[in-house]
Amino acid sequence: MKKNMGYFDKFSRIIIGLSILMFTIGGTITGTWFWIWNVIAGIMILTALINFCPLYVPFGINTAKSKNETEK
Repeated sequence: MKKNMGYFDKFSRIIIGLSILMFTIGGTITGTWFWIWNVIAGIMILTALINFCPLYVPFGINTAKSKNETEK
């Protein structure tokens, strides 16, 4: 897998994912929504950790800096 996520994208996904987990574990979100939001949070954190978002591929999105940009 080629990395397609930049630093800001990773950071924001981790923060949002952890925030969702805090709401679900804290009891603010319950029932079916508890499981739905936990899955969403898990996906956000997992994609941030592996630096790859499968939804970016069909749309051609790449927020990672290329090696050419860092050499300038």
